[in-house]
Amino acid sequence: MRKVRIGIDVGGTFTDAVAIDDTTYEIIAQEKIPTTHAAKEGVAEGIIHILQDILAKNHIAPEEVVFIAHGTTQATNALLEGDVAKVGVLAMGSGLESARVKSDSDVGNIPLAQGKELKTVHAYVETENAAASEKEIRTGIAELAQQDASVIVASESFGVDDPANEEFVVRLARASNLYATGGHEVSQLYGLRVRTRTAVINGSLIPKMMETADMTEACVKRSGIGAQLMIMRCDGGVMTVDEVRRRPILTMLSGLAAGVAGALMYEKLSDGIFLEAGGTSTDISAVRNGRVMVRYAQVGGHKTYLNSLDVRTLGVAGGSMIRVTDGLIRDVGPRSAHIAGLSYEVFSEPLAEAKLALLAPCAEDEMAFAAAVGSDGRRVALTLAGAANLLGKVPDGDYAAGNREAARIAWQALGDTIGITAEQAAKQAMDLAVSKVREIVEALMHDYELSAGTLCLAGGGGSGGVLAPYLGEAMGCKWKIVKNAPIISTIGVALAMVREVVERTVVSPTQEDIRSIRREAVEQVMKSGASEETVEVSIEIDKQANILRAVAMGATELRTRSLGDKELSAEALLTAAAASMELPVAKVQEIATAGKWHVFEGVREEKGFWFFKKKHHSMRVLDRDGVVRLQKEAAGVILVTKKELAAELTELIDTHTEYGTVGGQLPQLYAYYGEKQVDMSGLVSREQIDSVLEMELDGAKDEETIIVVAVK
Repeated sequence: MRKVRIGIDVGGTFTDAVAIDDTTYEIIAQEKIPTTHAAKEGVAEGIIHILQDILAKNHIAPEEVVFIAHGTTQATNALLEGDVAKVGVLAMGSGLESARVKSDSDVGNIPLAQGKELKTVHAYVETENAAASEKEIRTGIAELAQQDASVIVASESFGVDDPANEEFVVRLARASNLYATGGHEVSQLYGLRVRTRTAVINGSLIPKMMETADMTEACVKRSGIGAQLMIMRCDGGVMTVDEVRRRPILTMLSGLAAGVAGALMYEKLSDGIFLEAGGTSTDISAVRNGRVMVRYAQVGGHKTYLNSLDVRTLGVAGGSMIRVTDGLIRDVGPRSAHIAGLSYEVFSEPLAEAKLALLAPCAEDEMAFAAAVGSDGRRVALTLAGAANLLGKVPDGDYAAGNREAARIAWQALGDTIGITAEQAAKQAMDLAVSKVREIVEALMHDYELSAGTLCLAGGGGSGGVLAPYLGEAMGCKWKIVKNAPIISTIGVALAMVREVVERTVVSPTQEDIRSIRREAVEQVMKSGASEETVEVSIEIDKQANILRAVAMGATELRTRSLGDKELSAEALLTAAAASMELPVAKVQEIATAGKWHVFEGVREEKGFWFFKKKHHSMRVLDRDGVVRLQKEAAGVILVTKKELAAELTELIDTHTEYGTVGGQLPQLYAYYGEKQVDMSGLVSREQIDSVLEMELDGAKDEETIIVVAVK
């Protein structure tokens, strides 16, 4: 029996579904329907219909489905539209801390979109001897409910250390038929104000998201699918419906995460910028060492403790309309042909006797958005997709490729009005639009230290072919359009991994601290549906912020390969490593291999003082698919068995530890074996390193071959 993965992506306009063969990763089927915002059951109705369609139309038996997940913009839209519940914060503290707790936990109303806000009310309960009075808590909950709070957030200053009081409040609130959550459920970091704010946003989403989650889960069960329904997270992973009920905030921005998650799993992208361009906006994200970059999300201009993919959105895309004032092209977007209710010029029949018309797509807009009107009265929008097609910048056969002659006729109407050719007008529009995109791309390159020489611009979405080629040419960067670009977000949902992040505020973490947080991360990711054999955990230590972080990822079933491609030859891997180093192949050599990992070294010579030459030893770690997973200046590499590791590691660390006035600084270490990579770059003591390696290698045979890389 074949195994099938189903991904469903709920967008603002359309809901897409894709079925993928779990063995070959080939697309079996895809479906598209309008998103059912206005239906009685909301977006859940569309999910139900499209699931039924993709099973019935393509003869997929329910028992063949081994993975089903959906991504949704519902949480994001709820915040944008102010469709959130009023939240009552019940804060707790005692003694000298009381004044600070009252102040920090009273986060006030949180601004959302223009004219919208998340409303909160606040109550405080004094705790004595670390125990809260049941009577006072019940009174506080009642006061908040009387002020129309339908969700209670329990927040205590040190609730991350001992959540007993927060849990007690949650139980009492739920007993009063109120939704409830605690600050410790969304973050285990100190920082009462930010943690409370994050919990408030989470709580405000619970009623709406629980309703949808319940209906969707019931539909999947009725369909006969035995696989557990998973929901896309904002960090590119998935989680169970039960976790959505507890932490719906994790679905916020998940629609933006799905596209880059798909590109990362479907394409061999080492260092790059992913541009997912639709009709109205483009989502831009950075990939380094084969991993998408993550940061804390902001809501209403305020920081939260929500780990989200760093996706930056710009109101420029394939359907963006051209703004003309005073006889000049002034801007591109943010209005699109879709908003104006017009067809794209490049996807329409050529107009006869086209003339320029300036429109206001929305009531508050100025009459400045360009359209072309034919002698028969037909109107079409002048769009960025039309400009790119007219200039011959859209690849042949691309989803965004259209009728260049139709585009030329429409754009000539603009050119005639402002005294230039159609091509000159199109180039002005493309230059304006791409300059905006380039600004964000260069900011991401700066933030994550990406080199233009090794960078690849990857275009996805229906309009990826509009922006990526033109921007790549302007920046002198490599570019490509990802496979199945128009449905890359839906593919990202179908191929997503289970992910969990556990963070704690810890000063100078001990061996037991690391063991504890790693164990918790593994337990949480398995609780969210990951198979134990697939789980990988990375430990990060932020010495400046005193944050200890464990990131666990795993698949819902054991995979022997990440994707269905054939392994690259030794020659192809060498070529890929040399290209990443920007060196001739002759100056690069493979120095170690273990499991799916290959380590390459290249030597670059630079002119030094006088006639001396300075040598730089570049190092790259590639996986079997040719994806660069680490790129650093090499310090040392050892290839050992587990049995030999302790002694060889001591010598590697001693050799490359740098000593200064405040003691020794250990090299950054990475270990590779089998299918696993162990990132120890954030560890600051030999005790921590030994602890992580002991946990990672538990169960491995003494003969297991391991690569350990020390970098500068």
